Parts: sequence; C-alpha cells; structure tokens
Amino acid sequence: MSRVAKKPVDLPQGVSATIGADGVTVKGAKGSLTLAIKSGIKVELKDKHLAVEAASSAEGLNAIAGSTRAHLANMVTGVTKGYEKKLELVGVGYRAAVQAKTLTLTLGYSHLINYAIPEGVTIEAPSQTEIVVKGIDRQRVGQTAAEIRGFRPPEPYKGKGVKYSDEKISLKEAKKK
Repeated sequence: MSRVAKKPVDLPQGVSATIGADGVTVKGAKGSLTLAIKSGIKVELKDKHLAVEAASSAEGLNAIAGSTRAHLANMVTGVTKGYEKKLELVGVGYRAAVQAKTLTLTLGYSHLINYAIPEGVTIEAPSQTEIVVKGIDRQRVGQTAAEIRGFRPPEPYKGKGVKYSDEKISLKEAKKK
C-alpha cells in the first residue's frame, strides 16, 4: 500500500463527507467539492477520518490510492480555508483590472487581453500591478493562475512579464561586444 494512502484524512469541525457509488463529496463552510473515485479504490468514513486503500494489489493502484488521498486532503483544506495565488505584473505600462466576469490585461501588446473568469474562481486586482486568484478547488486556482501567467511569462533579460509573487527570476547577462 502507498505510504501516502496509509495516512487518514482528518475531517475538522464543520466538514462532512458523503461517499457515493460514483465519488466522494466534501462539504464545508466555503462550499462543496466532489471527487470521482477510480474503480479498485475504496474510501471509507471512520469517525471523522477518511481512509483510502487499494482494493487489490493490481499494478498502479497503490499510486492511484495515494493520489486519491492527496486530492481528498486538498478538498478538505479548500472547503475550510480556500486557496489563493498571487501574481505580479512587472513592466512599464503593464496593468490589470477586473470588470464583472472579465479580467482585462494590458501587457505591452497592441491589444488588450480579456480573460473570462472561470466558474468557481474569483479574481481580484487590489492594485494595477497585482492579481489575486482565489477559490476552493486547488487545481482550478492553480490552472487559472498559470493561464494568466502564460499571456506574458517573465523574460530572462529584464524580468518583465506576469510572475507569481513568490517566484524568483534569475536574470541573464546582456550580450557583450
């Protein structure tokens, strides 16, 4: 059995889990998330703990059991605390603004970039050079932040572009004559 899957997922106060035939639903203060369970994986609710195990010793099921346990733990954290990613815009004239369900980016191109905010994610722009992506689904928050960063990734000579707030950009030296 996977070492990750052996550790049970604790359900804190105010979080409930329901195990159905097709998946596991975790409900908390911030919302609810559902995870589809692969065949060959068993999830059991034992007094405020979720236990995950592989039903048989077929090849690859241990890895899937570990991944399932990690996804369940991320879901519990999401419905209690939520997730957020912070992005920074570095460059002269680079700006971000949120209007209704659209993020408008000015990133040095000849046109504006209008990004439709996906369902289940909220985007805030506390200042013109900061973007905060929030949500309860860790995968969706990370994917949204990665898509926004993909419009203008930081370049290695001046460091201009969209970067994560904790990202360090190692700058290259300019060409010598």
